[in-house]
Amino acid sequence: MAELDGTWNVRRTGGLLPPLTGVRKRIHGASGETRIGPLPGAPFDVVGLELRYRAPFTGFVDVLEPRGAAYRGRATFQGQVFGRFAMERISNRGEDPMTELDQQLNKHIDEALAMEQNVLRMLDGMIETTDDEEIKSDLRQHKLETEQHADRMRQRLEARGASPSTVREATGVMAALMKSVVDMVRQEKAGRNARDGYATEHLEIASYQLLERVAERAGDTETAEAARLNRLDEEAFAKKIEGNWDRFAELSLKEEGVTA
Repeated sequence: MAELDGTWNVRRTGGLLPPLTGVRKRIHGASGETRIGPLPGAPFDVVGLELRYRAPFTGFVDVLEPRGAAYRGRATFQGQVFGRFAMERISNRGEDPMTELDQQLNKHIDEALAMEQNVLRMLDGMIETTDDEEIKSDLRQHKLETEQHADRMRQRLEARGASPSTVREATGVMAALMKSVVDMVRQEKAGRNARDGYATEHLEIASYQLLERVAERAGDTETAEAARLNRLDEEAFAKKIEGNWDRFAELSLKEEGVTA
């Protein structure tokens, strides 16, 4: 069917299907394929609103139902439904499925996700090395916020048919691990934790300022809003640190046994 021609982003809506991150369907006339990133695709024939897979996937059929400009689908095997999904068009046939602007936006989202994952590990180290219970409580609360930030970025990547970079994540793990080791052995922790946290918050604020504007230029209002919400939390936590420098200085000196 001509109206199915093009490239479609696929996301899971229920059943036994996996998350389908990075899955796309490319349809050209009476045939097409389902692909996961650069991996070879699973070919199918288009018969009306059914996508009938070829060997070695014979027996699998996707049954589509129109939903405005998009489609809802039932994944079936030998007539039995085992999952449900949604299809949203990325491009029409013959068009580049992703513009350079879209690619850049995905890169910025991916970098924001890696940044939040790194911050989560840094916060674990700070919580472990902080003795002041009030500060520790603030750090735990911000960790919950940071987990929400990471989830928002992950969801935006999935919605755009992209997946997180394992290279960026591995780099973040190593950096956070090295910082945690240093934090554990140094004596003066409160002041340096506050300093590192303050610097990190402003890096995050700057990153989300940039991401929000790139998303707006790409016409992705949902990603722009997610970036704005994350930035507001980072600004609030940076202000909390800023209002306690005298206390951090006092704790820092106390840890070193200095009376001022």
